[in-house]
Amino acid sequence: MRVLIVHNAYQRAGGEDAVVDAEKTLLLRAGNQVSDYLRDNNEIAASRLHSNIALGVRTVWSSESKNDLFRLLQEWKPDVVHFHNTFPLISPAAYYACRELGLPVIQTLHNYRLFCPSGSFFRDGKVCEECLDGSPWQAIRHACYRQSRAATVAVAAMISFHHGLGTWMKMVDRYIALSEFSRAKFISAGLPAAKIVVKPNFVVDDPGVGPQHRDYAVFIGRLSQEKGIATLVRAWTRVNPGYVLRVVGDGPLFNALQSEIDGSGVSNVHLLGQLSRAQSMQVLQGAKFLVLPSNCYENFPMVLAEAYACGTPVIASRMGAMQEIVKNRHIGLNFNPGDEVDLAEKVEWAWTHPEDVLRMGANARIEFEAKYTAEKNYTQLMAIYESVIREIAVAHKATA
Repeated sequence: MRVLIVHNAYQRAGGEDAVVDAEKTLLLRAGNQVSDYLRDNNEIAASRLHSNIALGVRTVWSSESKNDLFRLLQEWKPDVVHFHNTFPLISPAAYYACRELGLPVIQTLHNYRLFCPSGSFFRDGKVCEECLDGSPWQAIRHACYRQSRAATVAVAAMISFHHGLGTWMKMVDRYIALSEFSRAKFISAGLPAAKIVVKPNFVVDDPGVGPQHRDYAVFIGRLSQEKGIATLVRAWTRVNPGYVLRVVGDGPLFNALQSEIDGSGVSNVHLLGQLSRAQSMQVLQGAKFLVLPSNCYENFPMVLAEAYACGTPVIASRMGAMQEIVKNRHIGLNFNPGDEVDLAEKVEWAWTHPEDVLRMGANARIEFEAKYTAEKNYTQLMAIYESVIREIAVAHKATA
């Protein structure tokens, strides 16, 4: 099959970029032909697009990207076009290039930006669904996107314009949600249920199970408010000082966390900074458990599937899709979001029940092999592609 991937990469590579790379690798290894149309947010600083007006217009409708993609589609003639992110440089105008050529369009829903300017339904330290229940324009007064009202205007304009135009309803043939939770959230926001299927993230290269003896806990992710890292550090001041926590990642709270750790005299929390994927997998393989204390609606953190591949159980907040993916007392433990006391109690229990934690780690590996391997994901992905191609072919035949 010939697959064209469309993606606007972020300045700081994150989970979405990792999924794009993994799916491309997956398709190529199976013998498919893959090309891509990629833009990068680093282009913004390197061009005149740093102007709020210029970038805002392009966010709503980029004729340049639409025309570039149209030419590529004509030349390369893919069987299916798979979108991941169009924000901000590609814009939803790109869907229209595909429609003009009658090509099947798939869109993976990595975040909630079709309805929420911040993309996360998170504001002021807690979940916010004002834009889900009302209009994205109200996000402007909160400066939800990058804490800038001007930038938020551009995102709200994009969302409102394409809702009015019917882009989300008519230009995409199939949406891929990463969990049942996010699928339900998108349906409640107005996307047609019949167009949304669930395909989780996966691990393209299996790291294998780590050693049985493990002597620390680990957090891997962005050090930011929505990830709940402050809750995690506060919880660690309440646990046995012999329990070691390794924190992998970088972000806006790194320096503040380091100062808090130094000031509180906590000696069992170690900030390791950003590590390579190989190094992160080694740390994950040696951990008793992974902690995911997110305060926001996570769709499907890549590190969850990676933890399961390593046979590492997870302590996760009851937030978004995580309580769906992390089955309490089977693959890990759930705690109340933002509640450092509850989290500390779960950590104490896990550390003092090693046999139960080993059992949950074994269950995590079984879950990985059943749902999150490259082979399982490839079967799901190809089934999605093939079903959409058939639908388009039938529709074309009916109108011929």
